[in-house]
Order: sequence, then C-alpha cells, then structure tokens
Amino acid sequence: MKLFVKTFLENKMNAKLSLVVTACVVLFVSACASSPQSLILGKWDVESGIKITAEFSKDGTAKLTMFGQTLQGTYKLNDNNELEWILNGRTTKSKAKVTATELELTDAANRTIKYKRE
Repeated sequence: MKLFVKTFLENKMNAKLSLVVTACVVLFVSACASSPQSLILGKWDVESGIKITAEFSKDGTAKLTMFGQTLQGTYKLNDNNELEWILNGRTTKSKAKVTATELELTDAANRTIKYKRE
C-alpha cells in the first residue's frame, strides 16, 4: 500500500510538472510571435480585380506597381500600426492591419485596400 501511494504521488507530481513546462513553452512561443514590422515584409497583391502590387523590404524600401508603372520609395510602420510611405516624393499614411497572409490599409478618408500575400 505504501508503494502504491508513493507511485501515485510521484505520477501526480510528474503530471503537474509536465503541465507547468508545457504552459511555459506556450507562453514563450506566443511571446516570440511575429511583429507587424516583420509580417509586412514581402510582396502583396490587391484582392480585387485591380492589378496593384506592393512590396516591402527589410531595409525600409518599398515599391508600388500599378498598371505596369512602379513607384519606389521608403516606408515606416510605427508602434500604432500606422504605415507611412513616401513614394516618388509623396507621403501617404494609412492604418495597417497585417497578418501572415493579409494586409489591410485604411486611409484618413476611411477607404480600405486589402492585399493578399503573393
């Protein structure tokens, strides 16, 4: 009986330890989730029938291609998820929502453009 109680208690402690370790791993992995700054990198195509492609590089450069014409410039994504791009000398600001597969930009006039990752 004494051996049974000891084994039971050891198994219970091992289960608790496993649960704690699992919780710590989950918290660590979620803390390392991608930031909007890293998620925005790459090529994006507009969802609708209009052929527009936006490309954001790690070095802060950006390209916007519309109807075969490419505008080049720079971009910043600040802590409030506001995207500021300067293309051919013109500055534009938009509220950005970015996931691994979708980018949604809403301007001051509340117009939204939705992109999908290329």
